[in-house]
Amino acid sequence: MLDHFFSPKTVAVIGASREEGKVGYDLLKNLVTYGYKGKVYPVNPHADNILGIRAYASLEEINDRIDLAVIVVPAPHVLKVVDECSAKGIDSIIVISAGFKESGIDGAARERELHQKIKHHSMRMLGPNCLGLIDTQSCLNASFAADMPAQGNIAFISQSGALCTSVLDWAVDECVGFSKFISMGNKTDIDEVDLIHVIDEDVHTKVVLGYLEGVKNGTAFMNAAKRITKKKPMIVVKAGGTTAGARAASSHTGTLAGAENAYDTAFKQSGILRAKTVEELFDYARIFSHQPLPTGPRIAVITNAGGPGIIAADAVERSKLKMAPFSKNTVTLLRNFLPPMANVYNPVDVLGDAKADRYKFVIEKVIEDPGVDVILVILTPQAMTEIEKTAEVIGEISNRTDKPIVTSFMGGKRVGTGLKVMCRNRVPNYPFPERAVSAVEAMYKYTLWQKKSASEIKKFVVQKENVASIFEKIRHGERQCLCEDEAKQVISHYGFKIPKSILATSEAEAVRAAEEIGYPVVAKISSPDILHKSDFGGVRIGIKDASEVQRFFSDITQKAQRLLPSAEIKGVLVQQMITGGKEVVLGMSRDPQFGPLLMFGLGGIYIEVIKDVTFRIAPIGANDAEEMIHDIRSLPLLKGVRGEKPVDINALVDNILRLSQMVTDFPEILEMDINPLIVFPEDGGTMAIDARLTISQTAGNYQQKGSKQ
Repeated sequence: MLDHFFSPKTVAVIGASREEGKVGYDLLKNLVTYGYKGKVYPVNPHADNILGIRAYASLEEINDRIDLAVIVVPAPHVLKVVDECSAKGIDSIIVISAGFKESGIDGAARERELHQKIKHHSMRMLGPNCLGLIDTQSCLNASFAADMPAQGNIAFISQSGALCTSVLDWAVDECVGFSKFISMGNKTDIDEVDLIHVIDEDVHTKVVLGYLEGVKNGTAFMNAAKRITKKKPMIVVKAGGTTAGARAASSHTGTLAGAENAYDTAFKQSGILRAKTVEELFDYARIFSHQPLPTGPRIAVITNAGGPGIIAADAVERSKLKMAPFSKNTVTLLRNFLPPMANVYNPVDVLGDAKADRYKFVIEKVIEDPGVDVILVILTPQAMTEIEKTAEVIGEISNRTDKPIVTSFMGGKRVGTGLKVMCRNRVPNYPFPERAVSAVEAMYKYTLWQKKSASEIKKFVVQKENVASIFEKIRHGERQCLCEDEAKQVISHYGFKIPKSILATSEAEAVRAAEEIGYPVVAKISSPDILHKSDFGGVRIGIKDASEVQRFFSDITQKAQRLLPSAEIKGVLVQQMITGGKEVVLGMSRDPQFGPLLMFGLGGIYIEVIKDVTFRIAPIGANDAEEMIHDIRSLPLLKGVRGEKPVDINALVDNILRLSQMVTDFPEILEMDINPLIVFPEDGGTMAIDARLTISQTAGNYQQKGSKQ
């Protein structure tokens, strides 16, 4: 798969240049400078040879099969060159040239034509508007980057060519090597999913790094990522998270969901570690590339300065890591060896006069402690500190232990020699303890993902055909927003319990409904054009008698006619009043890339202020549903505080899974909320008090072969 891109036997550079400083010159120079063993054919009708290599006027003149063509001609000529590549039998091309969709309307049209052409010719293409690619195993540098990275175990894929060049420059000083280095450019054909599949099978790659501004196919991306992250860590910087303008949303979920939450959720469910910054990307790259994974969260801190040790301990407490408790034997060994003023507990303070031998003894004894999973060694440069010797000690121990060791040699010029020693010994150093702890935490999170088993997707017996009929009726009426009673009918067909409700179209009907249900009741205006009823003043709770029912009906319908004369008013929904329990919210917003984004959180009218919610992409299993519940900050309220009984968590899990199935079954559901969903104590179940739902005008691809599926 895509073999000709990474290990071609022959490469043609179409647009090779004799002029230094031109892309076509630098690209050809990179191909012939760094040890590539295949044949390189420059194509330039105005040159006999370039860099001492015979140049050809056209592809047609080359009497050899070409595995890979690299195109660096101006954008208007690319389409013609693609046809020539096809005629030559070339199936793999890299289009370096800019001037496509990134350049405006004309460029976008040119890119669409380019895409159609390569599909017609059954070719694969990287780019356009890209830096190219590098494969260090085949010594292939088909890029115009300024450097060739050292061989290593990191594969890097990026939408930004400029970031690629910066990463290459950074890698030189950090002793970081790469297996593959790929600039995707506009991703017209080959995208991140194709490259993840390639890297997944690459035995030379241990770590995957990525810079993404977006993904083309969210589902395919998640599936590919889930597979590779079970074997190799994948760390991604996702840029372009802010939006210039928020879209109008008819639900709380639609308001709170967004591109950033969708990507965060997709990464979490796929095992991808999201780096917040490029700096963090580099921090994680070093530790994953150079050190073994920890077997647990217990970290030991060894320092020659008390303050940095405390800073490290604070960072650990704020993370998912734990300060390792030492065994009695370890404490005794340290107490007998260290000066009386030293701290022998975690963090171990070896004091400011510690030389290499003191560090060596403490590191060796601590790392032998079965209660320690990882070690952070902090060094501040005192007058007597043996920086280089200490670095040698750390490197030697690191090379003979299966526990990860990281360092924080704090300083600049004075610690420089030590950093070079640790770089050579593949011990990652961080200028500050907090960054070291963050990197270790990333490794531990990844170990948890590797151990996590896939959730089984439960299928409930539901009345799917009834829901399809309701949606068809709504579409026939040329509406998208369902009234509350319609939305509650929909969710009831998927097993949600709803309070007894009766839609009344007159004052008399409202009174009869209230008497049938039994006082006290709740009354709400029913209109597909008034979704946020509380904001409109369209909800009255605790109505105790007929006169109050009549008064509310009259007042609210007149108000609606006065303020919203074009709104469709169906009447007033009279509803059983439910008391007790805790209010939570369930919802869904359909993300353009990833599909149905489920939401769970603390419910009620303050949801958009408190924003204590969590997200998952459907379909999900029971483990995911339980994680959603446990991820919110207000979980203690559901668990029971100050003598309160805990709520029925099992019923919440059941409801989340039912919602997951419904929005998966019906792709036409765009947004929905169940708010509030009352969850009662212990085994009391739940009750959906209110619901809102928006659908598209296009029916989804669901089966209608029976009322229960």
